[in-house]
Amino acid sequence: MSIAAILFSGTAFSQAESGSEQLRQFVRNSKTAEGDFVQQQLRAPKANEPQDKGLKVVRQTQGHFVFQRPGRFVWDTQKPYEQKLIANGNQLILWDKDLNQATFRPAGQALASTPAAILFGESSLDQHFDLIEGEERLGMKWVALVPKSDPNAKKKDDLPYTKISIGMVNGLPKALELMDGLGSVVLVTLDKIQLNVNLPANRFNFTPPAGAEVLRLN
Repeated sequence: MSIAAILFSGTAFSQAESGSEQLRQFVRNSKTAEGDFVQQQLRAPKANEPQDKGLKVVRQTQGHFVFQRPGRFVWDTQKPYEQKLIANGNQLILWDKDLNQATFRPAGQALASTPAAILFGESSLDQHFDLIEGEERLGMKWVALVPKSDPNAKKKDDLPYTKISIGMVNGLPKALELMDGLGSVVLVTLDKIQLNVNLPANRFNFTPPAGAEVLRLN
């Protein structure tokens, strides 16, 4: 069998699997990864706006991400402004270039609420969430993540979202959809994903430049 045939058959088999099994395998097998993202904040049309146009894009950003399990990542927004969200295992750091400001806070509640942490956090996905098969749309198999009510697991109050869904294609997460109780939707699409890349030891370190304002929150 040719290399092309092997790759094609593997891809077809992967997409034939359920979305939840694809997600489990991704979490289990991806120790590191990097790629590009587009993040959109959407809302329903207001009463005085056309109701047949679907959700309206309120804000859109794009950039590059890198992660290393468990819980280390860089979410590097590059357009339309430059901003970095860095989790180094102990702290969550927000660097805003325009404000020349770095905010440090302990990883935990703040980390759990980020889209990146949901995808790139712990490898024990089934410990914290029930995975519910969803519909197929936009060429993706969607999986809903429902926080478990087990007192030793992540509680629903830990996350600001009422609905979390991940769209899988050929074993890779291609979209993340987050909804809150006010009807707002965050849609993150991922592209050019490379799995299990070698990362330098200091990839998740961050030192504010000289003269920057530094805020340390408890």
